[in-house]
Amino acid sequence: MTESQKEHPIANWQTGETVTGFALLARREKRQDRNANDYLDLELVDATGRIIGKVWGDSQAIQGDYEAGDFVAFKGLVKNFRDRLQLTVLKCRKATDADRKLGFDEGNLVPTTPRDIDELWGRLEQIYRGGELPTPAYAKLAALALDLHGAALKEHPAAKTIHHAYRGGLLEHVVSMAELALVIGSHYSELDRELLLLGVLFHDLGKLLEIGAMPTNSYTHNGRLVGHIVIGRDLLRDLWDEVPELSEETKLHLEHLILSHQGRREYGVPVEPMTAEALTLHMIDNLDSKLAQLRDLSGSASGFQYVRGLGRHMLLAGSDEGGGAKEAGDGPEQLKL
Repeated sequence: MTESQKEHPIANWQTGETVTGFALLARREKRQDRNANDYLDLELVDATGRIIGKVWGDSQAIQGDYEAGDFVAFKGLVKNFRDRLQLTVLKCRKATDADRKLGFDEGNLVPTTPRDIDELWGRLEQIYRGGELPTPAYAKLAALALDLHGAALKEHPAAKTIHHAYRGGLLEHVVSMAELALVIGSHYSELDRELLLLGVLFHDLGKLLEIGAMPTNSYTHNGRLVGHIVIGRDLLRDLWDEVPELSEETKLHLEHLILSHQGRREYGVPVEPMTAEALTLHMIDNLDSKLAQLRDLSGSASGFQYVRGLGRHMLLAGSDEGGGAKEAGDGPEQLKL
C-alpha cells in the first residue's frame, strides 16, 4: 500500500488486500480454537469503521505487547468470512511518537459520526431554540440542557457497542429522533409534541455519565451501579429547579418519559410506557437505534447476517465491492513492524 492509513481507511478495504497502517485497538481477547491452540480476537477501528481481526498462533503478533485501548501499527490480509470482512493480522505493535512522521494521527483513528458534527448541532439548536417549543418553560428547560451538556453531547457515543457507538453518536441519535418526533407529532395531533421533543432531548442524557468519551467509551462506575436511565432522570431534576414555571404534572410526565423510554422491563426500565408520548418516544428510539445497527453492518457485510441487537437474521444489501487480491505492499515506506 502506497497510501497512508488516512488515505486508505477501514471503510475502503476490499477482500484480498494486504493492508498496513494504524488503528485503535478496541478489543483484545485471548481464545482457543477447536484444537486448543491459542489465538487472539481483536477489533480494530478508525474514524471510518471497524473490523474484526484474528491473530493466529503462527503469527508474529501473537505475543505482541499491545492491549485494548492502545493505538497500534499493523499489517494484515483482508478476507471474507461468512459474508463479512475480517482481517488476518500478520504483524502488530503499539504505535509510537516516531510513527507520526509516517502518518500516525489519533484524530484519524477515533470512530466518529460520518456526518458533520457542527451541522448536526445546528439542526439540534434549530429545533430546541428555533421555535418548536413555544411554551416558555419548555424552551427554557431545553436551553439549560443544551448550555450545560452541549459540549459533551457533541463528543459522546450513544452506546458502547450496539448503535451510534462513535464520537458524536449521541448527538446524531438525538437529532434523528427529534426530527422524527416533529413529523410524527404533526401527523398525530393528539400527541403533546413539545413534551415528546423534551423526552427526546433528555432520554439518553444519562449516557454522558454512564459511559466515557471516545476512544475507549468504557462504562463508568456510576454507569454500572446506577445506569443511564436513572442518571438521566436525576439530570432532569437538577435542571427543573431552575424552571419554577413547570407544573408538577409536567415534571411527573417528563420523569416517566425518561424512565420508560426503553419500553420493557426486561430491558431495564423501572416502568413501561403508560402515556401516548412515552409509547411514541420508545418507538422512535427503538426505530432509530435498530436502523443504525443495520446501517453499520451493511457497510461491511451482505446476505443474511445475525444482528444481536434485533435477535434475528436480517438480509443486508452490503457492499458490492469485491474483485481479486490486491497486494498493497508494506504501507508507509519506513513503517517497521
